[in-house]
Amino acid sequence: MIYGEGHTIYMLGIGGIGMSALARYYRSRGYTVAGYDRTPSPLTRQLENEGMAIHYEDNPELLPALIDIVIYTPAVPKDLKEFEALRQSNIKIMKRSEALGLVSEHHFTLAIAGTHGKTTTTAMVAHILHTCGKDTTAFIGGIANNFNSNLLLGQGDDSIMVVEADEFDRSFLHLRPEVSIINSIDADHLDIYGDRQHLVESFNDFARLTERKVIVKEGLAVSTDRGIRFGFGEGCDYRAEVVRSEKGVTDFLIHGEGLTTAVRLPMAGKHNVMNATAAFIAARQTGLEPQAIAEALASFKGVKRRFDIRVNNERHCYIDDYAHHPEEIRSCLTAVREAYRGKRITLVFQPHLFSRTRDFMDEFASVLSLADRLILLDIYPARELPIEGVTSQALLDKVSLSDKCLSTKAELVDLIDSERPELLITMGAGDIDRFVEPLEKLIMTW
Repeated sequence: MIYGEGHTIYMLGIGGIGMSALARYYRSRGYTVAGYDRTPSPLTRQLENEGMAIHYEDNPELLPALIDIVIYTPAVPKDLKEFEALRQSNIKIMKRSEALGLVSEHHFTLAIAGTHGKTTTTAMVAHILHTCGKDTTAFIGGIANNFNSNLLLGQGDDSIMVVEADEFDRSFLHLRPEVSIINSIDADHLDIYGDRQHLVESFNDFARLTERKVIVKEGLAVSTDRGIRFGFGEGCDYRAEVVRSEKGVTDFLIHGEGLTTAVRLPMAGKHNVMNATAAFIAARQTGLEPQAIAEALASFKGVKRRFDIRVNNERHCYIDDYAHHPEEIRSCLTAVREAYRGKRITLVFQPHLFSRTRDFMDEFASVLSLADRLILLDIYPARELPIEGVTSQALLDKVSLSDKCLSTKAELVDLIDSERPELLITMGAGDIDRFVEPLEKLIMTW
């Protein structure tokens, strides 16, 4: 690739959370970066403010004159006019995951994989290393509150690299990390894998690509002779033991290497204890001492849209979460029940993808019934066309709650204002995030 004015890295889907981090990285290295996305967002506006030219019309005539390389996200529709025009040119085109693999190949790389929990764990690892003085570059699949960014830039070319390893479209198989974490393998992305067994096989392929140590949660079907097992069970190499959990703070112990380390994590939920334990082990592989790691975890501020507490006063609480898979929803609601005992939960959920809703219809209905009141939005299609019979109404009919309803996005804010729930959760991976700030401001006026 060529540095300098007049030569451009062009990114299709530049506003995506993973793509935008890569765009920021290239921009920091002196490249000219431009791109296309379907709609403007707060993130694309930030990229524009950082000097990147972005347009929102699918028009090949708007492509830059000189493009050295095109990077795209698999979420971009294959019938995009610009995509087709670029494919017919002689310009090199690669997936985001391929580009990330090239960026990381000359660094000591820690890669965090899993169908759930990888964004929070990636942010934890990056925060620990950075707080403890390690030169760190990190690509995070969310906005880490400690950095207020999805990218942490190291100072040198030999910085440790922390990357979120995405299983979608087998993207993580472009990485060759020294150390990896696998913290969950639940059936998901069945439109790509077909069935859970093929998903498991892909995670095992990822483990085989790891050069030194594979940090694996107990019970996962990952076969490796370089594994470090963690969990709550007695047979684990590192065992976590919860001491106390209240008001969004969890005290727990990590037993491992013949030592016991006390950790205070400013987060709720056993799933976050597991994330923190995995991050602890990964940090140990870089030579950091247990007590230094524990002190760093105590100042971790979480990730936007991951159990993100937006309002928490005597009258009302509002939490926003990215959960879009049944097991993620279960983990979030269980953590809320533990942290806010006795509170009545109103959940606003936006299903993500017709195929995922179809594949897990019964599972979604079961876990959504764990709330006290459910407000269901229409399915967010993302890259998909509708599937006959797969609707939010069909899902709502299966939910066992009596206190439930459908809402349009246009009606949602007024509906919440009229009900003024004691504890509100917004949840989903679509465009429900556009309601977070308006709802936060509204609740603060009650």
